[in-house]
Amino acid sequence: MLQLKNIVKTYKTGDLTQDALKGVSIAFRESEFVSILGQSGSGKTTMLNIIGGLDRYTSGDLIINGVSTKEYKDADWDYYRNNSIGFVFQSYNLIPHQSVLANVEMALTLAGVSRKERRERAIAVLKKVGLGDHIHKKPNQMSGGQMQRIAIARALINNP
Repeated sequence: MLQLKNIVKTYKTGDLTQDALKGVSIAFRESEFVSILGQSGSGKTTMLNIIGGLDRYTSGDLIINGVSTKEYKDADWDYYRNNSIGFVFQSYNLIPHQSVLANVEMALTLAGVSRKERRERAIAVLKKVGLGDHIHKKPNQMSGGQMQRIAIARALINNP
């Protein structure tokens, strides 16, 4: 289970203070399908970045499986991101000079998985998203939909 309790996120730039989140509280059940809707600038991406451990909240608490993240160290966040979260970024964040296979394997490289297992798992997940015949291509040789599927394969590779 994932729970946000009164999450506040404030960005400060010089004398300017911008509140991105103002006391957001929500709980997600395991395997629950959730849509987050709102106007541009309403804090959707900020909230997702906090949930994903890419950004830190200013106050409140993010509780993961009953454990507060208030005392999380960088290593705790790294473990959480590598083992519990799968990201599909809006701009995909694919590495242009790497093959499709290497882009998907990247998530496993960061998790310390052996080269042989990385390759096997990456090929399997790429086949699942319909890209098994494109593993040696570069992202710029792929359509927008195919690049999205590469990003989805990379997000799924660690069974988050």
